[in-house]
Amino acid sequence: MGMERGSFAARHEFDALPLSPDVDVHCAQFSEIAALADMAHRLVPGVRIGEQQLARYFTFDSQCLLTFTRNGALVGGMAFLFLNERGHDALLLDEICLTEPDIGYLASGNEEVSATYIWAIATTGRGIAGLGKAAAHLRQPRLRSADCFAQPSTAAGRDIMKATGFEPIASFQPDLWCYERPWNRLPLHGRGAMIEARSFADARH
Repeated sequence: MGMERGSFAARHEFDALPLSPDVDVHCAQFSEIAALADMAHRLVPGVRIGEQQLARYFTFDSQCLLTFTRNGALVGGMAFLFLNERGHDALLLDEICLTEPDIGYLASGNEEVSATYIWAIATTGRGIAGLGKAAAHLRQPRLRSADCFAQPSTAAGRDIMKATGFEPIASFQPDLWCYERPWNRLPLHGRGAMIEARSFADARH
């Protein structure tokens, strides 16, 4: 993921980011794919995927590409991989080619989305304000239960991760960060109850 240099000082959970009225966020249209691919190449280090490949994933799942516009001008975009259980496992085990992932790892329309991988964030200027609406996109029923994963490729991308509740996790995939959705987290009292139950069970042996 990448973006032009600039500060992202506000600290918010990804799912609590404000919905900025300045930036319009919508599912990409086929006619926007070329411009999005070009922006990703310019702003995200290591991106090798071309327009045709991007179009292939878009055709498989049109929800995977978002366009950020401000006053009608393109100011950013976001690409996701909605992984099924096989894809989720492959991500953690570093068995997925993230530059050109196998379609078999992606959740089809009737499959549960097990994890959302943020493939790229490319923004210019104030486009970063569109992140709140992008997070809202990931709260639709099909995507709501999937935790989010990303690999920051720039210092600015890393700053975004830190500022929005992502944390580095232990995995075979290098430098993988995860954002656990708030509703997936075990409540504190639940953790305490589990520890107490385990202690009680241990005491009986």
